[in-house]
Amino acid sequence: MRKLKNSELDRLSVEDFKTAKKTSIIIVLDNIRSLNNIGSVFRTSDAFLIEKIYLCGITATPPHKDIQKTALGSTDSVVWEYAEDTLDLIERLKTENIRICSIEQAENAMMLDDFSPEPETTYALVFGNEVKGVKQDVVNTSDVVIEIPQFGTKHSLNISVSCGVVVWDVFSKLKNL
Repeated sequence: MRKLKNSELDRLSVEDFKTAKKTSIIIVLDNIRSLNNIGSVFRTSDAFLIEKIYLCGITATPPHKDIQKTALGSTDSVVWEYAEDTLDLIERLKTENIRICSIEQAENAMMLDDFSPEPETTYALVFGNEVKGVKQDVVNTSDVVIEIPQFGTKHSLNISVSCGVVVWDVFSKLKNL
């Protein structure tokens, strides 16, 4: 089996990406500290044609060399917007009939493998701060809280890993609707 060269991957150009039909997923980053995590989320968002990323609170915005290091140019393809207050953004998205899903460990959270997205619905996946997680007021306002099942000794996954796991799962489920 031969590894493919980048030139053989038949990827979209940035211009084609911008006009391509997007997955009905929005990502909300709630006060993310690490610029490398932010860049990784951009790259994941590019891979799965995410509609938009909202960068909230202390989450840094492009252009920044440490975001670019992991984003590898995806800040040019993925639409993003800065919002100062995550809760204000969530309340606005709810008025647009976007279903809010906080990715968090919480009482009565739904396990990711049990989550079934509905057709014709846009989902905002909220990922929280590396230490404190998604703010409690945002969790309280969410339509659903989704937890990634974990079976080891650690209490959490890195936010960029969590984003990759959740986006792939929801993308796959939406693709099969």
